[in-house]
Amino acid sequence: MRSRLLNIFDRLLHAFGPRYWWPGDSPLEVAVGAILTQNTAWGNVEKAIANLKEAGMLDMDKLRAIDQVSLADIIRPAGFFRVKAKRLKSFVEFVEREHGGVLERMKETQTGTLRSQLLGINGIGPETADSILLYALDKPVFVVDAYTIRFLKNHGLHEGTATYEEAQSLFMKHLPVDTHLFNEFHALLVHLCQKFCKTKPLCSNCPLQADKRTRRWKGQGNDRDIDVA
Repeated sequence: MRSRLLNIFDRLLHAFGPRYWWPGDSPLEVAVGAILTQNTAWGNVEKAIANLKEAGMLDMDKLRAIDQVSLADIIRPAGFFRVKAKRLKSFVEFVEREHGGVLERMKETQTGTLRSQLLGINGIGPETADSILLYALDKPVFVVDAYTIRFLKNHGLHEGTATYEEAQSLFMKHLPVDTHLFNEFHALLVHLCQKFCKTKPLCSNCPLQADKRTRRWKGQGNDRDIDVA
């Protein structure tokens, strides 16, 4: 399984190139985006984040000080804006209470403990928590979403409908524990599913049907050859 997954990663990286995900100018922006993207398209999140930037609100102190109604109005383009404003306020309160209001201090907490803390915040589920851990805090956690589940099913990597935990375990048990690899692999799977591995797959043009290729993966400062099948 390790060889198969790394071979898939290699082909996708060759076909699509690095995805540079998650877009954001700061860990706070990434964390906010992870919360806002629940149940909406990324384009809507970009509009909401642009509003936050224009209002000078991508700042922990300002997010803590603003009232929930005003925050909801700013993030309105993201949809479910009242619910998401409450979740953002809960997240900011958590950072203040547990980490002195400094997002970067969260990196000092052991990954499993921090994940449990994030899951304890109202409205934050596994995908959002893991997105914050991986993309905002550089923790080696593989993010699973609907695209990941679809990919596993379409390619026969998991029988039936995998749960979040089952899908995550498949990747984390068989791949090197590497933040950059987890980041890039998930982003590549999302792009693959958006382009080819759809509900009705477009297999004829899928890069995973092409001849095998090899290249080197740079992870956490160490170049190494990918062990492909």
